Amino acid sequence: MQPDKQSNWNLPNILTSLRILFIPVFAWLVLTERWWWAFGLFVALMITDKLDGDIARARGLVTDFGKIADPIADKALMITALVTLNIAGPLPVWVTVVIVVRELGITVWRMVMLRRGKVVPASKGGKLKTALQSLAVGLYLCPLPAWMDTPTFVVMLLAVAVTVVTGVQYLVDAGKVNK
Repeated sequence: MQPDKQSNWNLPNILTSLRILFIPVFAWLVLTERWWWAFGLFVALMITDKLDGDIARARGLVTDFGKIADPIADKALMITALVTLNIAGPLPVWVTVVIVVRELGITVWRMVMLRRGKVVPASKGGKLKTALQSLAVGLYLCPLPAWMDTPTFVVMLLAVAVTVVTGVQYLVDAGKVNK
């Protein structure tokens, strides 16, 4: 007998869906340079990212929808943040290119591996990568005094470095497992 399948209508999935629905609002806020509003919405969306996973695991509400939609929401929000910050001007384009290529590359690679029956678990550095990317984006969104430009860029460089290192680590670990 198969266990009952969890309903997709639950709080974690609603939070994930709201995150996806508010990404265009966030983009508009950045592009119109409503920095405090953009910062506030970004923080709220990142909080929902943490909450939806914690609630789903704690209450046994993990669903196939959540497993698919949550990482899509995460990537969509981060890519939207980076691209809109490029358009609005404060973020160098190369930063976005490096992060987006790594994020989408690893995501596609994980899906290919899954189709081959191999699950690639999240790496230990993934949480650090997400935290640094989120902090860096938050610093860019927050209207800070000009003297904070250099520290903000340094945090973004750290985020880029950890993003690249964790991407390489995925591939190295996969090579070891596949031998």
